[in-house]
Formats: sequence, C-alpha cells, structure tokens
Amino acid sequence: MSINSANKTYFVLGSQYFLFFGVLGIFLPYFNLYCYHIGFSGFQIGILSGLRSMILVLFSLIWGALADRFQIRKPLYILCHFLSTTLWIFYIFTSDFLQMLVITFFFGIFYSPIISFLEAVTIDSLGKEKKKYGGIRAWGSLGFILMVILFGKMIDLFAIEIILVSIFVGSLLQSFISTTIPAMTIKKKPPMVPETDALLNGRIIVFLLCAFLMLVSHGTYYGFFSIHLENLGYGNSFIGMTWALASSAEILVMIKSNRIFKRFPLENVLKYSFIVATARWFVLFVVKSPLAILSSQISHAITYGTFHMASILYIDSLAPDRAKTLAQAVNNAVTYGLGLMTGFFISGALYERTGSYFLFMVSGFIALSGGILFWRFPMVDRQSNKPASRSV
Repeated sequence: MSINSANKTYFVLGSQYFLFFGVLGIFLPYFNLYCYHIGFSGFQIGILSGLRSMILVLFSLIWGALADRFQIRKPLYILCHFLSTTLWIFYIFTSDFLQMLVITFFFGIFYSPIISFLEAVTIDSLGKEKKKYGGIRAWGSLGFILMVILFGKMIDLFAIEIILVSIFVGSLLQSFISTTIPAMTIKKKPPMVPETDALLNGRIIVFLLCAFLMLVSHGTYYGFFSIHLENLGYGNSFIGMTWALASSAEILVMIKSNRIFKRFPLENVLKYSFIVATARWFVLFVVKSPLAILSSQISHAITYGTFHMASILYIDSLAPDRAKTLAQAVNNAVTYGLGLMTGFFISGALYERTGSYFLFMVSGFIALSGGILFWRFPMVDRQSNKPASRSV
C-alpha cells in the first residue's frame, strides 16, 4: 500500500469512526432520556434497550457469516447503512411504545453489523500494524466527545426532540462516506460456517463469558446513567459533560494504545479493566457530588477504552483469516449484544423498585464476578490443554 493510498484509507476509516460514534454520542446519553421525557417507564426503556441488543446478537452473526462466505463485506456494509438510516426516520413521527418497539426491531436488523464490519475492515487494512488500531479508533471518541457536549447545550436551549433529526442527518452522511471504504478480499472462499471449531476453543469461550459479564455490568450505565443524573438534579449540559469526560479519558489511552500493548500482555490489561470497572460502579453507588461523579468518569478509559481494544486484538489474534469478520461479530454480539441486553433487562426491571443507586451496586458485583472468573481460570486452549500465551 502506497503512502497516499494508506493516508486515504486511514482518512476514510477515521471518518467512519468519527461519524458512527458521533451519532452514538447523541443517541447513547440522550435517547433513553428522550424516552423518559415522553413518559416511558424504566421497564419500557429497558425493553427497548434490550431489544436493540438482542437483535444485535442474532443479526450481526448472520450478516458476518454472509460477508465471509460470499466476500461481500463492503456491499453489505453500505446496504445496512442506508437501510438503517431510512428506518430511523420513523422514530420522528411517533411516541407510541409499541410502534417504537417495532421500529427498533427492524432498525436493529440493519444497524447490528455496522460496527463489527468496520472493526474487521480496519484490522485488515492495518495489516502488520494492527496495534495502531487505537489511533484510528480515537477519531470515534473525538466525535463522541464533540456531540455529547454540543447536544447537552442544544437540548437545554431547544428541546430534546432535536436528537432524532440530528441522528438521521449524521447517519445519512456516514452512509454516503461508507461507499468509499476499502474492499478486502479473501483468496480462498470459506465454507458457510467458517472455522467454527477455532471460534469455540477454550480460550475464546472463557474470555467471551467474562466479557459478557463485563458488559452486563455496563447495562445500568448505558441505560440509566443520564436518567440517574437528571433525578439528582443535574441539567443536560452537565450530563453531556460527564459523557464527554469519559470519552476524553478513553481517547488518551487509545492514542497511546500502541505503547500500552507493547508493554503489557493482553490478559493483564483485561484483568486490570475488571478491577477498575468494579470500583467505578461501587463509587457511583455511593456518591452524589458533581466532583466525585466527574472523577469516576475518568475510569472509562480503562473500563471501556483498554478493555475494548484488548478484546478486539485478542479475538483477532485467535481467529483464522477466513473467519475474522464472523469472529468480530461473535465478540460484538456476545458483549455489546447479549451482555448489554441482559444488563438493560436487569436494570430496567429493577429501576422502578429500587431506584438507580441500587442498580450501580448490582453492576459492581457483576463486574467483580467477571474479574474473578477471568483471574481464577487460566486461558486454556481446548485442543492443546495448555495455558495460553500471555501476550499477542
């Protein structure tokens, strides 16, 4: 790859991360808050959030298998962008729970594979320089930071409904740019179910179970953190500031990710992430002051930043070339799909009875259990029955 070609590829991929997470910076802090403002209960919000994650579990795997089998990753990536963006329009015209449930189902079908496809394309494009992934992914965090700050102020000035149109506009722009991503090809066509044994070895199974628990613990944060802050009396500008601070901390470790992963083995990074996540949720269980809340957000650099990057690199190191898209889809489905779905259902079911403080205590114990499991059971490869290598 020439220098000009490489720069163009990095620009395109960086812009995709910037727009994807920029839109997420509008959606994640404010969509559930929007649902809360139009009268949805905590249980209904949990159902909507859980449904999105459940669809992610199923359809990201289906799309990933199709992309690997027929080598049509780029066409599917573009198709899913445009169809999910079109379906988002229907949110603008309804506030009925059942109608929004139906929209969420069909929207999720086409939205579900976008991030796993982007991760796989990015890792492939980097070739032997995969540990520079964080530098490209950092553009996503930058987009997220700008949007959460901007829309915290815009919602205070106008109305929270502004997020619906803004998400559509951002998604449409990303859809058009998605047509320029590099097309990766595989010399040998894989079978319809590629290398399933390689994706089901002991190392991956134990890791996915632990990662599942980590993301279950994040269900309260992603589903109810903004609502928790509003109930404490904080405004949208402060809410945006807390999310922005979390992403600012995250972006620093992503920029330095190449150094981090050269110095520390992946398993050590993952273990430390579990420890910090446990502490973070327990802190939110007991604190009310703005300084303490803001301070806890800095740990997002570890609980999401390093954990996410280590997960991507770990799965990529184990997956065969012909199944890398499916491997990233499995990782994404089990964690951000099944894990968050379970976390959303648990927090949604408990919110009306216990309030948001108790939810963070539950999250702390869930993260702790994932860390203990990861620490207690070594990464053992089923085939060799030997401890896994401690680095990539």
